[in-house]
Amino acid sequence: MTTYRDLTSHGIPTRTAASLVGLPRATATRTPRTRAARQVVVPANRLDVLARARILTVVNSARFVDLPPIQIYAQLLDEGVYLASISTIYRVLAENKQVKERRRLARHPARAIPELVATGPGQVYTWDITKLPVTCRGVLGQWALLK
Repeated sequence: MTTYRDLTSHGIPTRTAASLVGLPRATATRTPRTRAARQVVVPANRLDVLARARILTVVNSARFVDLPPIQIYAQLLDEGVYLASISTIYRVLAENKQVKERRRLARHPARAIPELVATGPGQVYTWDITKLPVTCRGVLGQWALLK
C-alpha cells in the first residue's frame, strides 16, 4: 500500500498506480482502518476479590460441590442469603476454569472386545458375522472358516 501511495503522491493516476501495484483500485483507494485503542471500562458494581473468593468458597463447599449454580442460588435464596446472581456465579466459575460437570463421575476403563478365535473347523459357531475379523472388507472369503 505504501508503494501505491508513493505513486499517487507523485502524480500518477490512481487507475495506473493500482494496476502497477497489482491491486484493485477500490482496495487501493480505500482508507485504511486504524483501530483506536480503547480503555477497558470496569463496571462500577464489579465484585471485589474478597466477594469473588467468598463465591468460590461457598460453591466449592461440601454442601454445594455436586450442584449446578442455579440450584446453589435457589437454595441460598430460600435461606435468605443473596450471594450473587446466577450469571455472576457462572462468570466467577469460568474465570477459575470450573465451569464443567461438577458431580463426581465414574471413569470406566475401556473393555477389551471379546474375539472369537477358531483354529480348526467346527470350533466356533455364531449367528452374528458382522464382528468377525476378516482380511478384506466386503469379501466373503472367510465363510470357509465357519463351516
